Amino acid sequence: MYDYFLGGKDNYASDREAAEKIIAIFPRTRELALANRRFLRRAVAYAAEVAGIDQFLDIGSGLPTQENVHEVAQRVAPRARVAYVDQEPIVLSHGQALLATDEQTIMVAGDLRDPGAILAGEEVRGHLDFDRPIAVLLVFVLHFLRDEEDPRGVVRTLMDSMAPGSCLVLSHAESDRRLLPGTSVYDRASSPAVLRSEEEITAFFDGLDLVAPGVSRLGRWRPQDGLHPGDDDLPAWCGVAHKR
Repeated sequence: MYDYFLGGKDNYASDREAAEKIIAIFPRTRELALANRRFLRRAVAYAAEVAGIDQFLDIGSGLPTQENVHEVAQRVAPRARVAYVDQEPIVLSHGQALLATDEQTIMVAGDLRDPGAILAGEEVRGHLDFDRPIAVLLVFVLHFLRDEEDPRGVVRTLMDSMAPGSCLVLSHAESDRRLLPGTSVYDRASSPAVLRSEEEITAFFDGLDLVAPGVSRLGRWRPQDGLHPGDDDLPAWCGVAHKR
């Protein structure tokens, strides 16, 4: 569905049907997806250029399509290494094919609900050096975890395994009256949609040092060449924080 929102072609008829139901409820859904993508690119550029991080662990990544993490990071740091993790079979098969000739980038199977398995995976361990800083990307993915699946514990497990100087890049849809009716569509999808408040989203960064401007609207996190029109009031929050 997210691929469809972004204008991609790697989706099924059932994805398109469900996505159109959400667009009918919240007509700015595509704007929201694109604004999130722009945040991802800015955050990756920050991690690579400003923080000097050259390793990226992108969980729930979706397809590594044009202008994704490895391309943005490797423009700044040509030797940057990226591990994409996703559980969707179509994402894995297409992603692995796309990256077949890229030795610095891998795509592996993994479920965010089991962060320990991701961290212990031989492919991820062999590709990234956990003794050095890693940027952990949880971009528009935590709202697919129910509260009883302990999303804060998931974040804590991931960051506890990272070296000092690592960073967390996170974005999350907001509990907003404009989005709430759309959650019922996800009840029939592979994962639910759990919207959360600004305070709940901010709590994911507990114990980490937030980078200015802190937890922000998607369009207000370090916009380049001015704020993208309309991005400042979309119902989602984002931020980047470092581990001491």
